[in-house]
Amino acid sequence: MGYTKTALLMAGMTALFMGVGWMLGGTGGMMIALVVAAAMNLFSWWSSDKMVLRMHNARPVTGSDGGLVPLVADLARRAELPMPAVYVIETEQPNAFATGRNPDNAAVAVTTGLMRSLSRAELAGVIAHELAHIKNRDTLIMTVTATFAGAISMLANFAMFFGGSRERMGLLGTIAMMILAPLAATVVQMAISRSREYEADRVGAEICGDPNWLADALIGIQRGASRIDYHTAERNPGTAHMFIINPLHAHAVDGLFRTHPATEERVARLRAMATPVQQSRVPRAGRGPRRNPWG
Repeated sequence: MGYTKTALLMAGMTALFMGVGWMLGGTGGMMIALVVAAAMNLFSWWSSDKMVLRMHNARPVTGSDGGLVPLVADLARRAELPMPAVYVIETEQPNAFATGRNPDNAAVAVTTGLMRSLSRAELAGVIAHELAHIKNRDTLIMTVTATFAGAISMLANFAMFFGGSRERMGLLGTIAMMILAPLAATVVQMAISRSREYEADRVGAEICGDPNWLADALIGIQRGASRIDYHTAERNPGTAHMFIINPLHAHAVDGLFRTHPATEERVARLRAMATPVQQSRVPRAGRGPRRNPWG
């Protein structure tokens, strides 16, 4: 169901983009819009991972980073994926994201705050979630949707400069398109992002072996992200959808515009996936640490 919904939303995004192109310049405008979209997506597909990593000052991991590389390698083997590049971001906020145009050219980035605040099992759950994004090709899907959303906004802003759009829709119609087209594109982009997060949670839980580890991690990351500022992310809000938890502090946002599903709902779904034995291991007050294969 997740893939079907994503495909339908992607088709809607494409139709919206071509529709805006047609309203601006008729059939010729629609074809120009299609060519522009193809060129932008090709550029994003090839270079977006390097740009995002550079934007967040991510550094390649070294052997001294707390055994992170062996953990990623073990989980990548379980997921039947090539070993991704591993990066660390110096910030106190616990968070992580994956990027890359395909599984052979992928990278996983985690923050130093994440490594300090989570247990080894919880960290394994987070890495598994990011590997699920790579396995599901979500890194490519979200790059394409972000590019489409930006291109639609750009075309809508050009509307006032094209006589064809005013002849077809009138001045009021053109102004309405300038406002509504980017709004609709953002809504679709956010809906795709939320859908892919649920699927990555499900697949990530299968990769790490216990849904509770990822559920516990999400609770801890949400708690940390809500009180610790991540200034680089605030300066680059267009990358917020890539993180496992929204790194921004724009809490009073309507559900349509959320980049991520509610953490409570994600945790509930993960708890429901757990077997009776795994459910009995959910931490309670006074209970010691759970044993796990990650050390």
